[in-house]
Amino acid sequence: MLPLIQYEIEKYGWLTVQEFVDIVAIAEMTPGPIAINAATFVGFRNAGVIGSIVATLGVSLPSFIIIVALSKFWEKYKDHPVMVAIFSGIRPVMAGLIASAAIFIAKAALFSEPLLANSGLAIDFRSILIAIGVFVAVWRYKVDPIKTILVSAAVGFFVFMG
Repeated sequence: MLPLIQYEIEKYGWLTVQEFVDIVAIAEMTPGPIAINAATFVGFRNAGVIGSIVATLGVSLPSFIIIVALSKFWEKYKDHPVMVAIFSGIRPVMAGLIASAAIFIAKAALFSEPLLANSGLAIDFRSILIAIGVFVAVWRYKVDPIKTILVSAAVGFFVFMG
């Protein structure tokens, strides 16, 4: 969903890239699907409470209606060779979309505005060190993701506020 959400938000200019990255971070920490959390925030930001309600319904109702309509079809044909082949083709696409979202978020979170007019890229080394620390903690030492989020928030507060 992230690439689609990002495309729509950029297309209509509802949020800046940094605001979108912040929304993703907040939506990942709150319960519920990221699309609904992001839609609620964007709707609220652009049209208040009514906007958040309309945006939330606009994101959730079509999927709900389609899933309810297709549930009987799925139960009957889920083991059919054509369905198995279709879902075998969808899996790599989903992996690509997830990788695309990860690259977008990493680029926005780890690289800031250029320091020099023609340099093109400015690396935020503090963010990169935090990201490496989290990666090592989760990958190597299997630290609970919730604990890493809380510790990262505290580290980010002290590193970027002071």
